[in-house]
Amino acid sequence: MTERDNRGPQRGRTQRDGRSRDRRDAHDQRPSTVQPARRVAYDVISAVRESDAYANLLLPTRISRAGLSAADAGLATELTYGTLRMQGYYDRVIARASGRPVENIDPPILDVLRLGAHQLLSTRVAPHAAVNESVALARGVGSRSATGFTNGVLREIGRHTPEEWRERVLADARNGDDALSALTSHPTWVVRAFRRSLEAEGREDELDALLAADNDAPKVNLIALPGIAEAPEGSQPDAFSPVGFTSGGGDPLRLMEEHGGRVRVQDEGSQLAALALSRARPIVEGERWLDLCAGPGGKAALLAAEALAGGATLVANEVVPARAELVRKAIASVPLDVTVWEKDGTTVGGSDPESFDRILLDAPCTGLGALRRRPEARWRKTPRDVAELTVLQADLLDSAVAALKPGGILAYVTCSPHIAETRAVVAAALDRHAGGLEPVETAAVLQDVASSRLDLAGEPTQVQLWPHRHNTDAMFIALLAKRA
Repeated sequence: MTERDNRGPQRGRTQRDGRSRDRRDAHDQRPSTVQPARRVAYDVISAVRESDAYANLLLPTRISRAGLSAADAGLATELTYGTLRMQGYYDRVIARASGRPVENIDPPILDVLRLGAHQLLSTRVAPHAAVNESVALARGVGSRSATGFTNGVLREIGRHTPEEWRERVLADARNGDDALSALTSHPTWVVRAFRRSLEAEGREDELDALLAADNDAPKVNLIALPGIAEAPEGSQPDAFSPVGFTSGGGDPLRLMEEHGGRVRVQDEGSQLAALALSRARPIVEGERWLDLCAGPGGKAALLAAEALAGGATLVANEVVPARAELVRKAIASVPLDVTVWEKDGTTVGGSDPESFDRILLDAPCTGLGALRRRPEARWRKTPRDVAELTVLQADLLDSAVAALKPGGILAYVTCSPHIAETRAVVAAALDRHAGGLEPVETAAVLQDVASSRLDLAGEPTQVQLWPHRHNTDAMFIALLAKRA
C-alpha cells in the first residue's frame, strides 16, 4: 500500500492529511464508552507525548481520580507502561500494517494505535475487545475517517501472530544494531552505549539480558529509614540493601502514609548509592554533610537518618524551587534539623569552600539506568543531551571537590551507565585535580555495605549496578577522597 492510496486503512488520515478534527460530524461527537482503565492509560500516554509528563508520577494520580478498582488499576498500569516500553517496536508494526510512516499519522491516533497494538501483541486481552475499545478511543480524539483507519490498522495487526510480526520487523532491520533496537524497543544509540558500558567490564555478552531486563516491570521497592522505622511484617528484605524491602502486598502509598514517610518507595540501587557514602568510614560526631543535587529527596532522607544516627548534620541543596519543596517533604519524617538550600550547585564550591566532610553528588543525567521505571525516558533523550549533561556534571563535580574538606569523601553518582556520564567524568576530574583527589575502592565499600555479595566487574574504584545482574536501576557509584 502506498502513501497515495485512499483505500482500506489509508482513509484514516486525520489532521496531518488535511482534514481538521474540528470538522467532525454528529457521529464523531458521540460520548466515548471506553472502559475506564483504558481511558486512564490513554490519557497518561497522551500526556507523556504532549507535555513530557512522567508516567510514574501521573499514573497514580489518574488512577485515584478515576476511582479504579484494584483489577482495573492493574490493567491501567500494565497498558501504560507496556505501551511506553515497547513504543519503538509497535511503531514499526504500525508502519507496516498501515503502509505509511508513523510520522504521517496524527499523534492522538498514533497513541491509540500503540495502545491497541500492545493489547493485541503482548497481553491476553481478547482481540475484539482490544480493537473495539481502541476504535471507541479513536472516535473521541479523531475524525470519522480516523476511526475507520484505526479499525483497519488494528485488524491488520490482529490477522498475524506476534511471532509473525517479530519476523516481519526483523526482516526490515538495516543491520544487527537496528534489529536489536527494533525487537527490544531501545533507540539504536542507547543499544550501542549499553554495549560499550558492558564491554568496559568484559561483560558484553550480557547485552541481550540487559535490554530484556529494561522491558520487565520492576517490583516496587521500599526502604525503612534506619534508626527510625522497621520493615512491616510480611515484607521481604532486599537482596543487597540492609534497609530495603519489598512489600508483602498492599498499596505502597498507603504504607508510606501509615508510617509517616519513614517508610518510602526507593530503588535498591539508590539506597546503596547513599549508603556507600554514609558507611564508607565510621562517622565522627559533628561531621557536616552535603547532598548537592538533592531533589526529589529520597537519598537526602536516607542520609538524614544516617546522619542522625551518627551525630552528623546535613545540608540538602536543590536549585529548582519545586524540587526543593519535595526535598523538604521527604526529610520531614526524620527528626533532624536539615538545612535546605536552593543554590546553583556549580557555585557551592565557591561560596562554601572546604566546608563539608561528606558530599553526595547525585548528578543530573540522562536517566538511562531507570528505563524499567521510566520507560518514556528512552524516547526523550538523544546523544546531544549526553554532551550537554557531561559539561554540567564536570562543573558540579569541580564544585563538590572545592566544597569538600581536606580528608573528606564524596560520592559521584548517576542513574546512567553511559560511559561519557560515568567513567569519563570521573577520569577527567581526577586529571584536573591530580595530587588533590584520589579514588577510593568503592567496590570494597559496597561489598561491606551489602547484606549479600554483589557480582561486580570492572575497576575496583567504581561500581556499576545493573537491572539484569542486580535487579536494581543501573546506578553508577564512584567514591573519591580529598587528600588532607
